[in-house]
Amino acid sequence: MGTRVGADGNKAYLPLAGRSMVAWSVDAVADAPGIGRTVLVYRRGERELAARTVAAEVRCRTVELVEGGDTRHGSEWNVLRYLSDDIEAGSVGLVLIHDAARPLAGCDMMHAALTTADEFGGAIPGLAARDVVREDGPEAFHAVAGTLVRVQTPQAFRAAPLLAAYRAAAAEGFDGTDTSACMQRFTDVDVHVFPGAATNLKVTFGHDVALASHLLARRAEHPGRP
Repeated sequence: MGTRVGADGNKAYLPLAGRSMVAWSVDAVADAPGIGRTVLVYRRGERELAARTVAAEVRCRTVELVEGGDTRHGSEWNVLRYLSDDIEAGSVGLVLIHDAARPLAGCDMMHAALTTADEFGGAIPGLAARDVVREDGPEAFHAVAGTLVRVQTPQAFRAAPLLAAYRAAAAEGFDGTDTSACMQRFTDVDVHVFPGAATNLKVTFGHDVALASHLLARRAEHPGRP
């Protein structure tokens, strides 16, 4: 929604280093080795905005558009139903899901997610949460070391069990916090954690916009650098 970041409207369309945030994220996915199709899930009522942005800012490639749901889980269910015939036919073997609000994830992370999911069945990037503390009494706080992980995107999964999990979730009325939560509840797929990246920040607050813009501008000037 863009409330915390201070955006007047959908934060996915905020300008970062000369392009909208969603355009950076779409390109990061589409450029990754192994990606055969790219689907942008847009918020209800914003199809024209999504199509216009893709046409103007995304490099020459085909981007399919699917309307999202009321929640993250609902949006993922919509796109899986859209892909269901191809998943069942075997022409879509892996599905990678990425947040538009993480425009700094590079092709290397997309590739890591896909290869890990291909090997284990599911893949999520994680970073140790070193800034979490436990309250042990009045003004007594201690770091919670080595027990919590911050999960990022891109996340990737084998397509057939992913579709089956979301069908089971729909039947039960389950709405997961993220893709891996649904997979872990309804399948025995091994969701494997691979290393995330501190630079793969999620644009959430106002200062994140300035930082992401700076890093993306530097990347555009020096394409070979991380």
